[in-house]
Amino acid sequence: MSNVKSYIENNKNKFLNELIELLKIPSISADSAYKKDVLLTADFVLESLKKAGCDNVEMCETPGYPIIYGEKIINPDLPTVLVYGHYDVQPADPIELWTSPPFEPVIKKTEIHPEGAIFARGACDDKGQMYMHVKALEYMTSTGNLPCNVKFMIEGEEEVGSESLAWFVPRNKEKLANDVILISDTGMIANDIPSITTGLRGLSYVEVEVTGPNRDLHSGLYGGAVANPINVLTKMIASLHDENNHITIPGFYDNVEELSTEERAEMAKAPFSLENYKKALNIDAVDGEKGYSTNERNSIRPTLDVNGIWGGYTGEGAKTVIASKAYAKISMRLVPNQDWKEITELFKNHFESIAPKSVKVVVKPHHGGQGYVTPIDNIAYQAASKAYETTFGKTPIPQRSGGSIPIVALFEQELKSKTILMGFGLDSDAIHSPNEHFGVFNYLKGIETIPYFYKYFTELSKKK
Repeated sequence: MSNVKSYIENNKNKFLNELIELLKIPSISADSAYKKDVLLTADFVLESLKKAGCDNVEMCETPGYPIIYGEKIINPDLPTVLVYGHYDVQPADPIELWTSPPFEPVIKKTEIHPEGAIFARGACDDKGQMYMHVKALEYMTSTGNLPCNVKFMIEGEEEVGSESLAWFVPRNKEKLANDVILISDTGMIANDIPSITTGLRGLSYVEVEVTGPNRDLHSGLYGGAVANPINVLTKMIASLHDENNHITIPGFYDNVEELSTEERAEMAKAPFSLENYKKALNIDAVDGEKGYSTNERNSIRPTLDVNGIWGGYTGEGAKTVIASKAYAKISMRLVPNQDWKEITELFKNHFESIAPKSVKVVVKPHHGGQGYVTPIDNIAYQAASKAYETTFGKTPIPQRSGGSIPIVALFEQELKSKTILMGFGLDSDAIHSPNEHFGVFNYLKGIETIPYFYKYFTELSKKK
């Protein structure tokens, strides 16, 4: 694979232009108004896999958006790598905070990305990272460097809970049979400090509705005499954390994995500047659960956060009203051993129990998933580590992520396969936020590194 760098250099503009065309399509799975665009993106991915060298490509229908399946089987006796990714993206709101339109991709230089970064919704999560694998396959098939079999499974509902994937996987175990699953939907510490994600948090996502009077009321005539659902909701939410930022839901921590002092010491070796962290976020101080570092709070500890809250009048000017209803969306990031369905039920029971009699409360579960830890002593991790070492010149650091990819636990349950998380994004890439971007360096470095994973995984598999 000594020619991979020259291949990428010769095709750099083509690789960038193709990704830019993919990013122009607003494949927002959360909003039905974009259904045609999501389906158009599925078509784009299907055609891209064909051009990259897959012999068999299918658009697999599901109860929701289709899953694109592709494969290149060169020898059934060789190992098989299953690549997972998603072609849907988060909504772009709030649009006014973008410095360029979210679906008009542009390449801009930044302090962290002096060679330029592609600014667009989905640039890093996950179109850019998913497309690295397509281009890596193109390199391997066009140059005769594909050392083993490869399958692709690219879905269109990751940003809304992957319900159709959960339906599809158990029904297609034979089609999806593999020796390892490879995903790039995570990040690394820095462009000069490669890392491999070895743990993911689980997720429980709920929406709550608090109802007071049967209609909006005049705040002068009724204020002080009738419960204000917005006031009640904010008090209820505030009570979910104590003075140490410890979550107060009974039973919430019962199954939380407590890492040993030695394990926490190993985590602390990862390079981290608290001052740079605060500067990047323009904050004067960090916050979180007492007794844990910033890196521990956002990776090995569970959390509870309000993702949205609304009710009453929010338009221009004034309207003196006590709203009939108030709402909030709340997410809980969970650590391994916490069952998301159990946590959702604990939240529901607790939230309903703390509501005063002056209001009615409805808790609506949305979606969730289990946490995951991948072992670092298996050949797939060793192959990934060696691949990064080859292209970055450094051994990558194993790192737990604060994010969630619920389907990873599903894959292990249904396909009996381990997952390797080879992410090339950075924390500063603003995924799920305005001005999401993905470094040109990171995109091309991913295309360069991925083929080495195939090479080393095949070699290590033969030695087993």
